[in-house]
Amino acid sequence: MSQTTDDFLEKLPVILDFEDVADASLYLPLPDGWALAVADIIDSTGAIESGRYKAVNMAGAGVISAIANVLGKADLPFVFGGDGAVVAIPPDGLDQARDALSRAQSWVRDDMDLGLRAALVPVSEIRANGLDVRVARYRASEHATYAMFSGGGNSWAEARMKEGIYTIEAAASGSRPDLTGLSCRWNPIKSNHGQIVSIIAIPHPKADPTAFRKLVARVVMLANEDGRGGHPVPVDGPELGFVREGLGMEARAQSAHGDLTARMRHSLSILGQVFLVRVLYAFGGSLGRFNAANYKREVASNTDFRKFDDGLKMTVDVSVSSLARIKATLKQAADDGVCYYGMHEQDAALMTCIVPTALSHDHMHFVDGASGGYATAASRLKAQMA
Repeated sequence: MSQTTDDFLEKLPVILDFEDVADASLYLPLPDGWALAVADIIDSTGAIESGRYKAVNMAGAGVISAIANVLGKADLPFVFGGDGAVVAIPPDGLDQARDALSRAQSWVRDDMDLGLRAALVPVSEIRANGLDVRVARYRASEHATYAMFSGGGNSWAEARMKEGIYTIEAAASGSRPDLTGLSCRWNPIKSNHGQIVSIIAIPHPKADPTAFRKLVARVVMLANEDGRGGHPVPVDGPELGFVREGLGMEARAQSAHGDLTARMRHSLSILGQVFLVRVLYAFGGSLGRFNAANYKREVASNTDFRKFDDGLKMTVDVSVSSLARIKATLKQAADDGVCYYGMHEQDAALMTCIVPTALSHDHMHFVDGASGGYATAASRLKAQMA
C-alpha cells in the first residue's frame, strides 16, 4: 500500500465517546481516487425467514475478510451491515478489490446457495451527485477501533448497486477469495436484560443536524440504562460452542471448492481448537502466550455492537422498560421529521469474527440480531420511508 494511504489512515480522528458519532465535524473526507466496495445478499429477508441467519452474516463479514486479506490491510475503513458490508478502497487497491468481490460472489453462491451482489463505486461519482464519504474511527476498546461513516455516500453507493450500476460480475464457479481468519464459532448470545434489539435510525433529509445529533445521544443514553451501553456480549465473553452450521461454513471457506478431504481436515482442526479453548477456559489455563479467559474478555470488548453508517446502527441488550423508552423516543423523532427508523426485536444476538491470529489483540467481532437483526430493521426503515 502507498504511503499516502497509510498517512490518511493514521490521521483519521478517533472518537472516544460514542455519543459524538453524529458530529460531522469529527470526520475526514476520503481522498480523491478512492472508491467504495459495496456488497449485500440478494433477498436477505427471504434467507432470514428460512432461518439462514448465520449464512447471511458470514457472507457479509466474508466481504471484509476477502478485501482485507488481498490488500494486506486490516485497518481499511469498513462497516459490517449484517447482510453485507462497505469497504473504502484506495486507488492502488482497486483491481485487487474488484477481484476479491468477484471471487466472494462465487464463494457465496457455491458454498451457501445465496446471491451476493457487489459494486465498486468511485468516490468522485458520489461527490458529483452532491454527497460525500467522510470517515472517523470509534475506539471500541484498547485494541480495536472501527470506522464510522458520514456524508450520505455509503447509502448512495448501496442504492446504485441495487440499480445495477458499477456492478462486479461473479467469478467462475469454484473461484474463492482468501478468507483466512473468518470464523463463526460462537453460540447465539441470549439476552440478559430482556430483549436484543437491532436499531437503524437515519436523519430525515430536511432535519436539523443538531436535532439528529441530540436524538443519537438520547438513544445511546437510553440503551445504557442497564449498563455497558447495552452491550449484548457478557463482560467475560460469549459461550464458545460446537455450532454445526457455523463450523461447517468456516471449514468450507478455508478449503478449495469441492475438496472434501481439505474440508474434513479443517473441520477437525476447528473442532480441536474449540475443544482446547474450552478446556483452557474451564481450568483457567494458558498455552504459551494464549490465555483463554483474556481472549474471551477481549472478544467482548472488541465487538462492533454499535456504529454510525450515515445513521445510527445498534444491536443492544436492553430491558423492557428501556426498550419502551427507545421506541417512544424514535417514534416522536420520526413524527417531528427528525429521522426515519427501523427496529427488530429478538431474544439473542449472533457474532461473526475475523481473527487473523488468536495471539494478536486486534481481532474483530461483528454482532447482529439472531433472527433478522439489521436486515429486518432495514426493511422496516424502508417501509416507513415509503
